[in-house]
Amino acid sequence: MLEGDSFQKFLLDECHIRGEIVRLSKSFQEVTANKDYPQIPRALLAQATCASVLMTGTLKFEGRLAVHARGEGPVSLLMAEATDQKSFRSIVHYEDALPDSNDLGDLLGKAQLAITIEPDKGQRYQGIVPLERSTLAECLAHYFDLSEQLDTHFMFASDDEYCYGLMLQKLPDYKYIDDQDAWDRVRQLAETLSFEEVKQNDNATILHRLYHEESVQVYESEPVRFECTCSEERSLNSLYSLGKDEALSILDEEPVIGIDCQFCGAHYEFDRERVNELFNVGKPH
Repeated sequence: MLEGDSFQKFLLDECHIRGEIVRLSKSFQEVTANKDYPQIPRALLAQATCASVLMTGTLKFEGRLAVHARGEGPVSLLMAEATDQKSFRSIVHYEDALPDSNDLGDLLGKAQLAITIEPDKGQRYQGIVPLERSTLAECLAHYFDLSEQLDTHFMFASDDEYCYGLMLQKLPDYKYIDDQDAWDRVRQLAETLSFEEVKQNDNATILHRLYHEESVQVYESEPVRFECTCSEERSLNSLYSLGKDEALSILDEEPVIGIDCQFCGAHYEFDRERVNELFNVGKPH
């Protein structure tokens, strides 16, 4: 059976290489619904979304991981966030005048890639690498090379209805095995996989086709879903960060302050009574 919105781990145990596959269909369509993204930013958003879900496979705790790039080019913001429970949200901001190029340098200009790991309990961590590679896959591999000193390989592909990502990574004890050609062999075999094969075959069939001469352990598939984490409370926190004077000045011009979630389109409104309550206006100290 062909997997829909799913995440699945596998292990090439004798090669000491781990892998993951993510497939997104309906869940990614929910992200792009009513947004009319052009092909280039849509494809970039699909890559970042798949990457964030894949990278949650490395989490050893409950929490979330975000892939975030802010640049000075025609694509000004690229952000995808996923949780250990495989829920995600993502967004891309871009100008109307886009270059006919998939090169990150042409799209984002001078930019940095930030990977933020936020445990539900514990300290937040952020790693930053410059976007000096031409693709997001190469930039992410560079991040793992710098942060964990582990060779990692990413592959992404998408169309209007479907997107997928594949991640391969050496285990820390890879350097001790006799078969030091395993990494190049496994990576090169993965590169032979076409997007059409992915759309037409399930993970078990694909992995057998690629690695039938290797020992492969395939783990249980996990469902993936789009889920926005916006809320009235988080909107109030954003309003609080704006400051009392600025918030009240807006209410001098408008009857309510409206806040729209850019991820899911939810709309929150706060009137003067609610804003006064937020800033303790008129209450004795």
